[in-house]
Amino acid sequence: MARLKSENQQTAETFRDIIPTADRTGKRIWVFSREPKGRYYTWRKLVAWALLAIMFVGPFVSINGNPLLMFNLVERRFSIFGQMFWPSDIFIFAVCMIIFFVMIALFTAVFGRIWCGWMCPQTVLMEMVFRRIEYFIDGDSHAQKKLSAAPWTWKKIAKRALKYGIFFLVSFIIGNWLLMYIIGWREVWTIISDNPLNHLRGLSAMLAFTGVFFLIFARFREQACTFVCPYGRFQSALVDSNSLIVSYDPKRGEQRGAFKRTQPLDVRRSMGLGDCTDCGLCVDVCPTGVDIRNGLQMECVHCTACIDACDSVMDRLKLPRGLIRYASQEGINTGKPFRFTPRMIGYCGVLILLTAFLGYLLLSRTDVQATPLLRMPGQVYTQLPGDWIQNVYLTKVRNKARGPLPITLKVLEPEGGRVMLQGGREIPPGELVQLAIPVQLPAQALQNGHRDVVVGLYSGEQLIQRMKTGFTGPAESGAR
Repeated sequence: MARLKSENQQTAETFRDIIPTADRTGKRIWVFSREPKGRYYTWRKLVAWALLAIMFVGPFVSINGNPLLMFNLVERRFSIFGQMFWPSDIFIFAVCMIIFFVMIALFTAVFGRIWCGWMCPQTVLMEMVFRRIEYFIDGDSHAQKKLSAAPWTWKKIAKRALKYGIFFLVSFIIGNWLLMYIIGWREVWTIISDNPLNHLRGLSAMLAFTGVFFLIFARFREQACTFVCPYGRFQSALVDSNSLIVSYDPKRGEQRGAFKRTQPLDVRRSMGLGDCTDCGLCVDVCPTGVDIRNGLQMECVHCTACIDACDSVMDRLKLPRGLIRYASQEGINTGKPFRFTPRMIGYCGVLILLTAFLGYLLLSRTDVQATPLLRMPGQVYTQLPGDWIQNVYLTKVRNKARGPLPITLKVLEPEGGRVMLQGGREIPPGELVQLAIPVQLPAQALQNGHRDVVVGLYSGEQLIQRMKTGFTGPAESGAR
């Protein structure tokens, strides 16, 4: 019997008072979702396979010698599409995060929560990996309910052991694969192929992560979307009556009633009955247990399973598809086609400006970066033979390139100054090196013992960075 007919059935007046996966006492109602079939599900599988292929191939892809994606929090090294980023690039990372959230806001304002149902890793892995394993071992929703209610027999124990054993194995594989995005696939392979006793701490952490993944996909499931993910809660601030969402058309569907094949359609209409047969299939296929006919709900992830289920019923009854469809509330109420609103256009404008700003930051980014020149602690100046004055400064130079980088420092202002570190310094890739920079000026170049100095940082013949600092000498030094 359809889940809609259960004791916890929700009406249009009370459905927002409780969540569909818990009864009024707070006890969890397990979701045995029916396996969806249809055109949207076919497209979802293609999208999921593409995303899974990217996930499993990604660690082995490199661009210019750098990983396609890597987020090494331990060594604070990040590679995004082959570009290496370091803690000094935190501003670029912040701009990327702002762009990401603006894209989410724009995407949600236009298409609702489709990200959750089609591209979110939680949904892709749950519906296209773990749920598929469950269908293969336990059967469809009816067989799963029957098995759950059955007493513990050797057959049930074997099925549970097989399913959860595969779940744990897949969770372990996913955990190791995600680790490749943190430390790289070569390091992961070294750890796997080495004696586990040499990596007890790492192995313990990996087993802990595996346990978390296992609990999420074996037990927590849709509750991760309902209780943990904040997306469903702030979508109400992003979605309006013009957003395209998974919608039920009450003007066409109400009043609900069973469909009799022997009953002419005009007779059904004269009785005040709509096209909805109240079969409950749209609820049975929902992975979060909602009844879409009650309207947009926080738990709905826009997976479109209810659209496929309803369309299959309409096809059997030879009625037009689209009783449940992608449509805006405004479009259902007025019949007007979708249009971009000023808010959506505003999101697009902000996104274009931020993307242009990010492009400027990336194009102006150099492979080497130095901190400002700071005077070495405990030293003011040194008088040298030949009427020269020396100040020593400290700087830290970061090599962001994938290979070693030779650097040279020269005094750009005033003329006649010199840096005693003229060349022969090579910064290893990814390293942050502290340098002591002795800068010398003729005494006559100072003005009352002071002078601003500009030091240029070169890589080969290319000027990478200008560093300005103050230079001091004896108070009586200067032009006479």
